[in-house]
Amino acid sequence: MPQKLYETEERRKRALLVSINTGKDFDNGKELQGLAETLELEILEHEIIRVREKQHKFGIGSGKAEELSEKAKQLEADCLVFDWEPTPSQQRNWEDLSGIPVVDRQELIIKIFATRAATREADLQVQLAELHYRLPRLTHKYIDLSRQRGGRYGTRGAGETKLETDRRTIEQRIHKLEKEIDKIAKQRQLQRRQRERQGIPVCTIVGYTNAGKSSLLNAFAGSDVLVEDKLFATLDAVTRRVELVSKGDTTPEMSVLLTDTVGFIRRLPHSLIKAFRSTLEEATHADLLIHVLDASDPAIDNCYQTTVSVLSDLGAGEIPVITVLNKIDKLGEQEQIETLLSRFPESVAVSAKNGSGLDDLKTRIKNYSP
Repeated sequence: MPQKLYETEERRKRALLVSINTGKDFDNGKELQGLAETLELEILEHEIIRVREKQHKFGIGSGKAEELSEKAKQLEADCLVFDWEPTPSQQRNWEDLSGIPVVDRQELIIKIFATRAATREADLQVQLAELHYRLPRLTHKYIDLSRQRGGRYGTRGAGETKLETDRRTIEQRIHKLEKEIDKIAKQRQLQRRQRERQGIPVCTIVGYTNAGKSSLLNAFAGSDVLVEDKLFATLDAVTRRVELVSKGDTTPEMSVLLTDTVGFIRRLPHSLIKAFRSTLEEATHADLLIHVLDASDPAIDNCYQTTVSVLSDLGAGEIPVITVLNKIDKLGEQEQIETLLSRFPESVAVSAKNGSGLDDLKTRIKNYSP
């Protein structure tokens, strides 16, 4: 009698992605696709629409909403993924219409953060952001999107992450998490004061997600901070003491503390900014900011503006900055590098991968540091 074969791995969730073409600075939905791919969703199709009329029920015209809902059914999608944030009532209307969960951009990013949380602090911060998001959405159809293992979403089975409790219970949990995070934030402040007493300049690495910040820290410090070609590989602030030794020298000219931080992204959800504020605020206590950009990213200007905006919101807009054009090894011609250097004056072109330009960056850091 032939044996029955059973699938041991859960299949990837199938998603219909929907973006609204907003005209100016629209990235053709590439960022949404990157977020979906980070969660290993199977992208069935990516619809990019223009909104001629906005209706309160769906946020777009009802005719277009019905068309998208029908397409999701034809494609047998497990969920709809939006590049915008519908209101809780609009989200319920979409789910009633389509019969499947609707995941907005904010929830998508929170789910990615959940798979990346590797420390207690990061896990608490993600839980807090998740609860703030879910509080007004108690009737939302939640779906376990991730097949990855290692985060909270990965280690629980489908259905186990659903928050089926009342508002009071959630608010009590939020209050408890905030107290725990405050306690860790105070410990971080104590560690920061201890570093300040050492008199060593603090350089904080900031930038768009996946720009190569952790790779740069590893290249400088010879450390082993997790590096992945995925969004939000780093959630925790990691600090390493680095001796700035130029090529050919045998003795360090000076020491600095390099701190790696969580990457920024366009329209970073407010709940995540609030939850990760103690981590993000590492940038506000730096003597020098090292703003890392992916030189090979066609959307480099948008990435630059996003980071500058977030730093300004955090109160770090007046701290001296060195702009670093990373991943120049991915550029084919020297002319491309020269063009970028002219677009970003006073920047330094480097490759954390092969070490190119790192000595120039060390010299700039030594010149900037007090």
